[in-house]
Amino acid sequence: MRKVLPLALAGLFAVSACQFADGNDTSGEAHRLNAMTALPLHAYLPDPASADGKAVSRAQWILAKKCMVRLGFSGFAALDTRGLESTYPVRQGTLGLGGTLGDDSPYGVDDPDVASEHGYHNQGQAGSAQGQEWPADQYAALTGGFESGDSHVVHGHRIPEEGCLGQANRTIYGPPPKAAKIDGVKLTGYYSLAQLLWFQSQKEARKDPAWKKADRAWSDCMKKKGFRYTDPDKASVDIAWYRTERPSDKEKKTAAADATCKLDTGYIPSVHSLEARRQNAAIGRNKAQLDDLRTAERRAVHHAQRIVADAS
Repeated sequence: MRKVLPLALAGLFAVSACQFADGNDTSGEAHRLNAMTALPLHAYLPDPASADGKAVSRAQWILAKKCMVRLGFSGFAALDTRGLESTYPVRQGTLGLGGTLGDDSPYGVDDPDVASEHGYHNQGQAGSAQGQEWPADQYAALTGGFESGDSHVVHGHRIPEEGCLGQANRTIYGPPPKAAKIDGVKLTGYYSLAQLLWFQSQKEARKDPAWKKADRAWSDCMKKKGFRYTDPDKASVDIAWYRTERPSDKEKKTAAADATCKLDTGYIPSVHSLEARRQNAAIGRNKAQLDDLRTAERRAVHHAQRIVADAS
């Protein structure tokens, strides 16, 4: 996870679709705001693509490698960790099961030309971490992720909680904070507070009449183009898109219409301003805790850099 992007919330809230149509850069503004970095809480989440993020990931793999050797995976002694910092472990045989649908932007497709070519498949994931397959026993030892029948012991050694990678993370960061819950789902990790506040802020923002108005405007625009969805989320997760590995013509047309309607109605600036306002309020209420987490992250980064330097 960081950089904080200045937000002119009051101005954004007042901008109308008509003003964009009168000559402002609709697509450029929408694309700028349609990014995780454009929301305030992003500053409290680590950036895996940054130099600091890569140092932490590299250190994690360096420690996990030693752990795997201790567990009896002798081949890991020769493992080159330098190429693993931008990967995440996947159990062998399941790499393709997650599908290729997805979008790492907050509000979905925003470029009609790109959407008309790719639909809702693999939008905005160019710099994302990639899955790396590992045999079942190695995957379990690395992650502590078990399937029915998997042993928690390998080569006579018990696998540590959350596997060797989890153990490495605890070494770098120290004991994790108290787990949070989102709709009854336990959320663990060093950034669970920021993630919880993000979730709660969006949930509150979506209840705002202004967000519902933006959804209706977008939906009316889509109806005129022959597509019936109540909001952009419904369009992007249409079950029909999951049936093919590549986007169908219908998916491409739907996604292109989706992006066009977002631009024509000023959807992204409208909802972004609502969500950013809620996030800023959440930060204000929890600033001391968030600042403590930021300080802990800086300590972890320095620790990770020492681990990497010692291994070089």
